[in-house]
Amino acid sequence: MFSLEMHVALALFIPLAGALGIALTGFEKNIRESVTLVTAAVLFLNILQIAPEVFSGARPEFLLISTLPGLSLSLKVEPLGMIFACVASTLWIINSLYSIGYMRGNQEPKQTRFYVCFAIAISAAMGIAFAGNLLTLFVFYEVLSLSTYPLVTHKGNADALKGGRIYLGILLGTSIGLFLPAIIWTWTLTGTVDFVPGGILEGHVGAGIAGVLLFLFMYGIGKAALMPIHRWLPSAMVAPTPVSALLHAVAVVKAGVFSVLKVIVYIFGIDFLTETGSADWLMWIAAYTLVAASVVALTKDNLKARLAYSTISQLAYIVVAASLATPAAVAGGTLQIVMHAFGKITLFFCAGAIYTATKKTEIKDMRGLGRKMPITFLAFFIGSLSIIGVPPLGGSWSKFYIMLGAYEADQLIIMFVLLVSSLLNIGYLMPIVIRGFFYAPLGKTDREMETGKERSFLDWNNMREAPVLCHLPPALTALACIALFLLVDPIYNAILPVISQ
Repeated sequence: MFSLEMHVALALFIPLAGALGIALTGFEKNIRESVTLVTAAVLFLNILQIAPEVFSGARPEFLLISTLPGLSLSLKVEPLGMIFACVASTLWIINSLYSIGYMRGNQEPKQTRFYVCFAIAISAAMGIAFAGNLLTLFVFYEVLSLSTYPLVTHKGNADALKGGRIYLGILLGTSIGLFLPAIIWTWTLTGTVDFVPGGILEGHVGAGIAGVLLFLFMYGIGKAALMPIHRWLPSAMVAPTPVSALLHAVAVVKAGVFSVLKVIVYIFGIDFLTETGSADWLMWIAAYTLVAASVVALTKDNLKARLAYSTISQLAYIVVAASLATPAAVAGGTLQIVMHAFGKITLFFCAGAIYTATKKTEIKDMRGLGRKMPITFLAFFIGSLSIIGVPPLGGSWSKFYIMLGAYEADQLIIMFVLLVSSLLNIGYLMPIVIRGFFYAPLGKTDREMETGKERSFLDWNNMREAPVLCHLPPALTALACIALFLLVDPIYNAILPVISQ
């Protein structure tokens, strides 16, 4: 009924229409949440209309606004963006189900505003995925930052407002102060900001200018959370858990690392970076971020804080892959976007389910909970194995290809760093599972217990899983982590046109 180009435009407008519908039906929660779910499903079906054509070679375009010569707001779909759009639209459905269970289970206020902002953020993510040039990417990048600010500050208390200020301050500061100047400079050098296979900078700049431009882009894309501009991500953990899932898996950080890959592949070009060595410094910064964030994660007893630093480390895998600038590494970085999304959303879903059922946020208080919440903790175990990179979980493929990319680039030290990181992943994730299943239960009585001298207010005898909409979604995403191990070939084949150009 619609042309392929119209489906591309609809990917932006369906979530916006859903946001309007949510706002208009906010007086009745059942209708409001039905609108959310229907909108997410319609967007997913719309993306399915585009994906097969793009993966078969089509590159549909849609002009939004024409501005100066060489500048426009336009959409053009290519395989990297299509993969990101598939991930975001799929997880929006599951996250919406989870949000209903979490927001109701914890009697959160301002739920209508929450769902409206969430839908706008998804629209922005679609704009980033399908951006045809740097200007379009920048505009939707900013919309994503602004639309998620009310979600980060949802609770409205002092901690939430402080976290929101850090969140928005760093993201807007880096994008306006670094990302935008990089875009303007690129335009003055090349006369275009379009995403072009093989890049647009070769022949226009030397290695030195390319290195400076790369610095502006990589630190201007603050959502990639490279150290030392990573603080916004832990600060944003004051938000409700469905927002944390949005930040870490569905849209925000994935928009950051997707933008990194898109700039590397379509603005610089992997061959140009390999020849000039302009990305060598980025490789070492990303490697440091990868290890340092994992070490910090080991020190965090708050579960969401530990997962936040885990995300910073896992994002650095993608930046390492981009900086290696080899076909296998770029393939691994793209796979990491997919695999990390499903693994990390599983972990955050589980953290929210634990909080909903017990109001516990500290890992030391989670002893024995796996016996009462086996679905939640088993899902956490599977998600953790995928994040670590253990077969037969999807995360093993992305780690394998990044390791292969390091080998192709003759970077043996990076290979060692990747191995160390996997060990650190085990160190900060597995103790949570072990504590949940094998430690003496906390909460059988209200008296101080010998081990750790904790004091519990749990009614252990009546302890059970969180509501079904809090523990079913992590079970589904955990199963997806297994399925992705088996379905890696179609995803890899979709990436081939990008890495072979």
